[in-house]
Amino acid sequence: MGGKLSLFWKAPGQKESEGKLILPRQLDAEDEITNYASINDSATACVGTARRSYVNCPTCQGTGRIPGEQEKQLVALIPYGDQRLKPRRTKLYVCLAVTICLLTTSLSIFFLFPRSITVLPAGLNASSIGFNATTTSIYLNMTNVLNITNNNFYLVAVVQLEVEVLHQSLVVGKTTVKTQLNMSPLQSGQIYYTVASRILDDNTYNICTWTKVRVHNVLLHIQGTLTCTYLCHSEQLAFEDYQYVDCRGNATLPHPLYHCPP
Repeated sequence: MGGKLSLFWKAPGQKESEGKLILPRQLDAEDEITNYASINDSATACVGTARRSYVNCPTCQGTGRIPGEQEKQLVALIPYGDQRLKPRRTKLYVCLAVTICLLTTSLSIFFLFPRSITVLPAGLNASSIGFNATTTSIYLNMTNVLNITNNNFYLVAVVQLEVEVLHQSLVVGKTTVKTQLNMSPLQSGQIYYTVASRILDDNTYNICTWTKVRVHNVLLHIQGTLTCTYLCHSEQLAFEDYQYVDCRGNATLPHPLYHCPP
């Protein structure tokens, strides 16, 4: 009887030592289950998973720890259904980015697309006539006006003007004007140029000096080339005009300024 009681009644020190042996086993089992818990710390789901089947984490090999020197090299595993892998409004951001790119491209093409530069001769502004009876030649100095219109949305610079004056298909005068005229976007400007010509023709000399003739006009053909630069590009614009010049004397006086067409 005393032996049986000794089995039930044990010393307090023996009970504590047995408790220390049992508790660590329970804690180790719980730690093992906790190591395989999901990122949301769902203990119930992990316990169910541990009871069925599980695999070791490829990063930490089931230990729950990684080496300190590999902290910045290893990547934590994130569940496939995690909300962080499903960013909101993705389609909205993509559509907005595509729309902005298309709008920017369209506006750039619209404003940078090269448009025509209009060059229009405005006519004669002034002229002076001289005669040489010995050589039956006519010396004609005339000043013409050239209207230029910039139809682009960027600055255009006029750098050079070359002009030839022809009489009966013969070149009687030419000039080259170096200029630096800056044309603002959608603006117009004017260039005045003077050409000195010498006409060696007996019939023309007689028409201009014969007093019995009331009309003393000389038909001249003007051809020119205007050189413009814009957007690191150079362009040459050709123009031509036909003008009647009164050759009775210094009868052609300066005209008022020509207004550029709108």
